Amino acid sequence: MSDTKFLKNYFDNLKTLLDNEKYLKDLILVKDILKKTHQDGKKTMIFGNGGSAAISSHFSVDMTKNAGVRCTNYNESDLLTCFSNDFGYERWVEKAINFYGDEGDSLILISAGGNSPNMTNGAKEAKKKKIRSIITFTGNEKSNNLSKLGDINFWVNSKAYNHIENVHQILLLSLVDLIIGKTEYPPN
Repeated sequence: MSDTKFLKNYFDNLKTLLDNEKYLKDLILVKDILKKTHQDGKKTMIFGNGGSAAISSHFSVDMTKNAGVRCTNYNESDLLTCFSNDFGYERWVEKAINFYGDEGDSLILISAGGNSPNMTNGAKEAKKKKIRSIITFTGNEKSNNLSKLGDINFWVNSKAYNHIENVHQILLLSLVDLIIGKTEYPPN
């Protein structure tokens, strides 16, 4: 296969993955949840592993700075390594939610495979803390462990990790623009 054909197929696959009516309905629901969370003086927390951690940082900064909706991520290496060392990697998200989460907050968890123990343990802790809504972004198998714990689930029907993560990033950043109500605005 030529490089041109590979890239054409690649982008056609992404377009197909994004063409999902459920995403539109759920993005509007999540917009309302995040705005309500903010109006109630609460915050949205977001977590991801690896590339999904980078996506969570990007989303968190844009939500806070551009959309004016308080959103936090917990990707600081000192926090992550401390909690992982003291409690185990599979519990670091759970512990971050335990220490920093408040009743009424919203939570977004990103796991391309949907079965990361640190994310599923975080979702379980969020339920104990009475977090307002658990929103998940996953891929691979539809019936993954994280989706079973979410209130609203964005599942990407793919086993290609970069396709899954690209769709997650597009959905999350579209949410920022949906909250703002436009796609073009000056960087402050």
